[in-house]
Amino acid sequence: MARDQDIQSVVNEDTLFQRVSELIEASRKYVNKAIDTAIVYTYFGVGQYIVEYQQQGKSRAEYGKGVLKRLSERLSDTFGKGRSVDTLEKARKFFIVYSNSATLQRVLEHGGISATPQRKSVPSSYVNASDNNRPFTLSWNHYQILMRIENAQARNFYEIEAHKQNWSVRQLQRQVASCLYERLALSRDKDEVMRLANEGQTIEKPSDLLKNPLSLEFLGLKPDASYSESKLESAIIDKLQMFLLELGKGFLFEGRQKRFTFEEDNFYVDLVFYNRLLQCYVLIDLKTDKLTHQDLGQMQMYVNYFDRYVRTDFEKPTIGILLCETKNDALVELTLPQDANIYAQQYALCLPDKVLLQQKLAEWVAEYKEFEENHIESL
Repeated sequence: MARDQDIQSVVNEDTLFQRVSELIEASRKYVNKAIDTAIVYTYFGVGQYIVEYQQQGKSRAEYGKGVLKRLSERLSDTFGKGRSVDTLEKARKFFIVYSNSATLQRVLEHGGISATPQRKSVPSSYVNASDNNRPFTLSWNHYQILMRIENAQARNFYEIEAHKQNWSVRQLQRQVASCLYERLALSRDKDEVMRLANEGQTIEKPSDLLKNPLSLEFLGLKPDASYSESKLESAIIDKLQMFLLELGKGFLFEGRQKRFTFEEDNFYVDLVFYNRLLQCYVLIDLKTDKLTHQDLGQMQMYVNYFDRYVRTDFEKPTIGILLCETKNDALVELTLPQDANIYAQQYALCLPDKVLLQQKLAEWVAEYKEFEENHIESL
């Protein structure tokens, strides 16, 4: 009897420790979030005061560097280190970039921040980290990356996604460096591009999963070196967390070399995922050689098998993706029926050329606008 009471006591104490630990961890996260928010608003306000001071006259703007140096020295004497000229310059740029951003305008429209043509001010109540209407939801380190993005639509997209997906600073750096916005935009029409900028990435149909190309630079494989499909697969499994981040929203990993048997023959799917947003299986086959119609036919068979023998009634049709170094859209279109849920997705082992992708996107948007204008004129 005494032994049973001792065991029950240990169980209760473990539970007590777990509950208290969870509370402390939650409190730490809340405090850290509140501090991050306060820092962001502080730098926004600092930048605002500097800009307003410099705009008082041309002469002040001319010797602004000297003003910032003296301001830095006085602030450091009063508050200690951390108020360098570089930091003050970043605060100034932060205000200039975000004073007219979509982030701030959303709150202005709801009356959250008082504004006049001469001045925008952020009241102290908006430093409260529990305020769901605050425009700034990320840390200062995140915003230092974001404010370097010149394209306002791309900047807004990355800000939305970083908040929704809870990206770390390192993950945000990687997504910007890999041109995620441009790669997604090049796979969409004009309306969908605008939706990217305003809402972030939405997953409603299979084509929403596609990027052009899929960037696998984190695998560490050299583009000019020879490697097998099994080596590519092993590299992906070793860096599965990064691969899931690159695939996008809603992916869950189920298995590699997933075997199924049909009429005594064994077949193996390289990688099997499930997308909880689309509620469907996603099968990925890796191709390091030239894509053939046999590859497409094999994937069609894999998809048919999963649709007929694996998926349940409430689930959506299975998606098949052939991940290849060089895709051939014409071959895919000629081989498969138009309603096939199968895609050839190109991958790259190095980060894409950002300037080239931005140029392609600008050309694509210009061509789309010209097409729309000509279509309207013809009506």
